[in-house]
Amino acid sequence: MKIKDLRALKDDELKAKIIDAKKELFELRLKKSTGTLEKPSRINELRKGIARAMTILRERELESEETK
Repeated sequence: MKIKDLRALKDDELKAKIIDAKKELFELRLKKSTGTLEKPSRINELRKGIARAMTILRERELESEETK
């Protein structure tokens, strides 16, 4: 997903996206180990997407701490 789309999501939705992406990443790693992975570049896409989502969550967390 694009960063703009991720920023538009609420925290709960963002956390759900991270969980789903981590599950998919696990499945892709299993496929890679068995040799049935068709699109290896998807692993990198997922890893970067997870990192983006986690960064947005952390930014929001820091913003809420600053306002206190």
